[in-house]
Amino acid sequence: MNDTASPLIIEPDALEARLGEPDLVVVDVGKPETYAQLHVPGAVHLDVGVLMTGQPPVMGLLPPLDALAQQLGALGIGDDSYVVAYDDEGGPRAARLLWTLDVLGHTRHGLLNGGLHAWANEGHPTTAEPGRPTPRTLTLRRSDAPLAERDYVAAHLDDDAVVVLDARSPEEYRGMKVMAARGGHIPGAVNVDWTETLDQGRNLRLKPAEAVRALYEGRGITPDKTIVTHCQTHYRSAHSYIALKWLGYAQVKGYPGSWSDWGNAPDTPVATD
Repeated sequence: MNDTASPLIIEPDALEARLGEPDLVVVDVGKPETYAQLHVPGAVHLDVGVLMTGQPPVMGLLPPLDALAQQLGALGIGDDSYVVAYDDEGGPRAARLLWTLDVLGHTRHGLLNGGLHAWANEGHPTTAEPGRPTPRTLTLRRSDAPLAERDYVAAHLDDDAVVVLDARSPEEYRGMKVMAARGGHIPGAVNVDWTETLDQGRNLRLKPAEAVRALYEGRGITPDKTIVTHCQTHYRSAHSYIALKWLGYAQVKGYPGSWSDWGNAPDTPVATD
């Protein structure tokens, strides 16, 4: 959902006007080499790998949350912070941070619409000077509402009130591109490639809300359902999670292990049609 003080999707003009506010923490989750060349003034850098753990081939799992809260606090994220995240590839890395913050119980955050593409291409100020965070305390208030593990997904395969949204490419969904022990998709899952929500002509912003809503509802992903988003390791699908929350969907979850978990498990059902 959106509000005036901390919108879930924030435009570059609005963010520029707020730079320097004491409660604002801008986090660059893009590639470190890009951050070293240019980034939003004052932004701190976060390696997306900090947000994930796992034992190959299963990756994308949540790391220990108490340690993660301490790491994010060291970046300057505190209990009262408005966190704005962005990256240099359309938003999935940044969205993984925002989903993780939801799990940690910190919901005051937003995604920079269009990320670094929109920011830099539209003439907003950039710098190569690293951000200097002031460490703060981020209190862990774990919420399981945004979280769906394998057991939850398996238990709801025949539940008409739950829809699994597969944010991977059609090739991955159909099993033509295999990135686990088995290829294909979770039975009953609906494929909406996360890039379908992006406006390629507007610097990788989200398409207008009415267009994104029509895309999802046209495939049976409706607000009356509980939606579980997944991809390979839940960062593309974290973008879908944020898009759905932006549209006002009340029951949205992310599957952190995603296909690297489901597709490598020996006993999970897999479909290819």
